[in-house]
Amino acid sequence: MGCMAHTGMNNRSGKSSISSVVFHKLPAAETLYMESTARIQKDSLNSFMEFQVWDFPGQIDIFNNPSYSFDLDAIFGEVGALIWVIDALDDYSDSLNRLNMTAMHLSRSYPHITIEVLVHKIDSLTDDYRSEILKDVELRTLDELSDMGYENMPISFHLTSIYDHSIFEAFSKVIQKLIPRLGQLEAMLTSLCRTCRFEKAYLFDVNTKIYIASDSTPEDTTSYVICSDYVDVIIDLTEVYGSWARSAEWRNRLEGEPFSQPLEEQVGCEWAESVMVLSDSQRPIMLREVDRFLALVAIMKEGSYDKMAQINMNVDVVVKGLTEFFEITRAGEKSRVGLQDMVVGPQN
Repeated sequence: MGCMAHTGMNNRSGKSSISSVVFHKLPAAETLYMESTARIQKDSLNSFMEFQVWDFPGQIDIFNNPSYSFDLDAIFGEVGALIWVIDALDDYSDSLNRLNMTAMHLSRSYPHITIEVLVHKIDSLTDDYRSEILKDVELRTLDELSDMGYENMPISFHLTSIYDHSIFEAFSKVIQKLIPRLGQLEAMLTSLCRTCRFEKAYLFDVNTKIYIASDSTPEDTTSYVICSDYVDVIIDLTEVYGSWARSAEWRNRLEGEPFSQPLEEQVGCEWAESVMVLSDSQRPIMLREVDRFLALVAIMKEGSYDKMAQINMNVDVVVKGLTEFFEITRAGEKSRVGLQDMVVGPQN
């Protein structure tokens, strides 16, 4: 499983800022002080799968630059997606030309790679102007590729900004395409929603706020934003208060009368488990950590809080299934995800 990213001639398009905000929880406002990438950088990330972030400086033409010699098989061989960052506030004509040239290279030699285009820095634009830019980028890209004989290339387009949740939603869609047997995860979450009458369920990577799977109901940005913020709050509290050493006396007291059960059988998760109720709609939202990287978050219907005993039993079954799923996946597929920032062609 793999992923990589590119900008056009603009070396301040925001690729390094994206990486810092999504994968390192850097506040968006602090990215204003980041310098442009001056050399190739590689960063390994601790997450539910093996992530690697590669940052290529803007002056490097990876396909045609005599000053550099790249092993293209090493770069592209294990990568599943190319992420291309376009600055919506800049003249992106050259970036589109480079995108098309790169797409043709990949289509000939690495046809398994999907291309994800991020039309970035849209936070200051009106909704109508955002839609116009997205449509313009999409039409110009696909029309040029079609004219050159490349039909139906696997290219997707996303509007993004680091100042809202759009960048996390875009990366969620990218990562989902790279998850082995994603349909099985979606089926487990869909079954849970039907059994417990949940409105929506997400499986979050807690380090990035990327959701790697959801149930089959239509996407709802408002639900995602609420659940994403809830993950942030609970995980931050857990990091501060939730990892204390449990004494033997403490465990014996809880495992004795009247419970008479091991602690592991009494709680869904020893580290992070929480439920809150939205005051405006009386809909509970529950969070259950699957492991230290993943959390199941679900929006329940009004009145569901009275049935938490049955809900917890069903959630326990799904959590065990998710744990087994990723144990099998990690054992069978030592996956490497690379987010590579690449620029094709000379710089201004």
